[in-house]
Amino acid sequence: MNRGDTDTDQAGFYPPPPKDGDGEDHRALPVKTRISANRGVWQRKRLLAVIVIVLGLLLIAGKFFAFANKVAHLQIPKDPRADAIVVLTGGTERVQQAIHLLGEGHAGRLLISGVHPGTTPKQIAYMTKTDMPLLSCCVDLDRVALNTEGNALETARWMAGNGFSSLILVTSAYHLPRAQTELASVMPGIRMIPYPVYSSELDLKAWYRSPATTRLLIREYSKYTLAGLRVALVRAGKALGL
Repeated sequence: MNRGDTDTDQAGFYPPPPKDGDGEDHRALPVKTRISANRGVWQRKRLLAVIVIVLGLLLIAGKFFAFANKVAHLQIPKDPRADAIVVLTGGTERVQQAIHLLGEGHAGRLLISGVHPGTTPKQIAYMTKTDMPLLSCCVDLDRVALNTEGNALETARWMAGNGFSSLILVTSAYHLPRAQTELASVMPGIRMIPYPVYSSELDLKAWYRSPATTRLLIREYSKYTLAGLRVALVRAGKALGL
């Protein structure tokens, strides 16, 4: 075998240079061309990421505006009737409204959920301008719950212990969607009548004019979204037997 034959065999042994879909040899491209091509790919990926982020923010903003509009226009039921009334603490106006409903006979018993351990029935009577006999006969105080999830758990225990099957849920209008989500998750068979309380200090219909009200609604919407996600995950886990 001569030298020329050896060179030919070695050249035939190595695979041909890699080519892309159009059959061109990338190794033949100038360095600047390859850098420009890589930069173009990176820019397209960055543009796609920006588009996804913008669309996500628009979706979140749209859902927030829908939430703000919903809580600003919740209807107060005209003549609600149920076995019990449950009010979630967080403002004197909530408790006053719940006691007013109790006094008018809309239900036979009231649970005030989330009462501070140091608060006495006499203090509640004084703050809400309520007669002590009504508090003594028909009002129970839950001092265990520390948040809305706890309110739901304690309410479920109280409802089951008293054999109640329906309730009027009293809380602030902006808090009502989250409260309903939490209570419905632990009491799926209970008939619930939402009763929104509108504070004289909050203008929910013009929330965008007040930075404080805007921040309040953003926080509440975030909590409401997280509560809904947690409840959905718990349900999915139960469905899968986890």
